[in-house]
Amino acid sequence: MEKSIVTTGKTIDLAIEAALNQLGLDRDSVSVMVLQQAKSGFLGFGAQPAKVQVTYEAPDPVPEKPEAPKSALGSASRSKPKVPAAPVKKPEAPKPEEPKQEAPKAAPEKPAAPKAEVKVPRAPAPKVPREPKPEAPKAPAVPKTYVPAEPGSVEEKIEVFIKGLLEHMNSDAVPHCWKEADGTYKVDLVGDDLGYLIGRRGDTLDAIQHLANYTVNRGVDGHIRINVDAECYREKREESLRRYARKKAQQVLKARRRTTLEPMNAYERHVIHAALQDMDNITTHSTGVEPNRRVVIEYVK
Repeated sequence: MEKSIVTTGKTIDLAIEAALNQLGLDRDSVSVMVLQQAKSGFLGFGAQPAKVQVTYEAPDPVPEKPEAPKSALGSASRSKPKVPAAPVKKPEAPKPEEPKQEAPKAAPEKPAAPKAEVKVPRAPAPKVPREPKPEAPKAPAVPKTYVPAEPGSVEEKIEVFIKGLLEHMNSDAVPHCWKEADGTYKVDLVGDDLGYLIGRRGDTLDAIQHLANYTVNRGVDGHIRINVDAECYREKREESLRRYARKKAQQVLKARRRTTLEPMNAYERHVIHAALQDMDNITTHSTGVEPNRRVVIEYVK
């Protein structure tokens, strides 16, 4: 279930940091809605702090266990009316040799009634163990096959540059380059421990891609577009951004108030804009300056 808190600060970033410290969460685990921009006022008068609403996922409460239903046996024994005792006849004269007549007791009849309702469970028939069916062996993942770049081609030039860059980074990863149908040169980094080549939110991968585009396009007619990827990170990141954008848009539609997302690079902002461009009553635009430029999602009638 979703919960939210409202915090203030001199700036939006300080208000968000105060909420994260209070919740003990990181920035990726929450979503932020700006409720009020900070105002400095005039000579200290009319100053207002920034106010944000931070939404986070909280575990659902564990439902209480329902009380066990009372057994039919116990209810039947309690609901059974008691048999009234027969009146005691007073003897005409006390006779020591004759004991007093006692009324017939109905108590012995009480255990007889529940005995008829008690069912003796039958002994379960012994189960014959079944032999487990042999599982079919899973087919191993087919590794990608790469065609070697032709000598003197653009693909070879890109692979040579990126290979040298990776060697300076003490990485044994191997770049493989090919040309897509739209003219883009796709580079896939193959090797072990590629996490540090991807970096936080793909920062290191973006830096490698930027250097490759800058170097290969020097002294070349036209523009060569290079896309560097590792372990299909960019495809997974795009899908994650689309889900995040749709979730924030639904919150904006429900509250009918705009929200500002965290800072993103130009590529990630483009994914957000494209994911919400056909959504009714929703418009998006970017605000701020790099590297803190953000996407704003607004409700429109």
